[in-house]
Amino acid sequence: MGNVLLVIGDGAEVIDTMIPLYRLAEDHKVVKAGPEKRTYHLVQHHHEEGWDITVETPGYKLDSDIAFRDVSPEDYQALVLPGGRAPEFLRYDQDLLELTRHFIENGKPVASICHGIEILAAADVIRGRRVTTIPRCRLDAEFAGAIYVEEGLVIDGSLYCCRFKRECAPWMKAFAAALSQT
Repeated sequence: MGNVLLVIGDGAEVIDTMIPLYRLAEDHKVVKAGPEKRTYHLVQHHHEEGWDITVETPGYKLDSDIAFRDVSPEDYQALVLPGGRAPEFLRYDQDLLELTRHFIENGKPVASICHGIEILAAADVIRGRRVTTIPRCRLDAEFAGAIYVEEGLVIDGSLYCCRFKRECAPWMKAFAAALSQT
């Protein structure tokens, strides 16, 4: 089947990244894209007793196949935006924002989980759309004009949004099914 572009960067969450990588690679060529073609450091988030926020620890390393500026979006069927802290920094990358706009404007399937919504918000492509994300990113979505829905999976047209890594299975099942139809 087609090519899927998977966005990575330092601080991307391990599960948010690896589940789509392996699940979608069953039927598609998954190409990992980052700000540069290099090795990136993924992180793990977990809850620690006594902490009000998640604790972040180093996870796997993952090589990108291509830099955002070198991607020809016409060569890709879909886009995946993992969570973690990476989107907080990646949302300033103009090449990535242009790619994101291309996928949304052309009705290509886009999957976003957790902080991935920050890239969609920065690209200004979720105005008036139903989305979900982790509760602490709700303001990012609403400030960008989206309609926040407190559900594990929200599908609005070709946009597939998920909140938490524990909800990856239904998210990727729905996204993979959509890809098989395009």
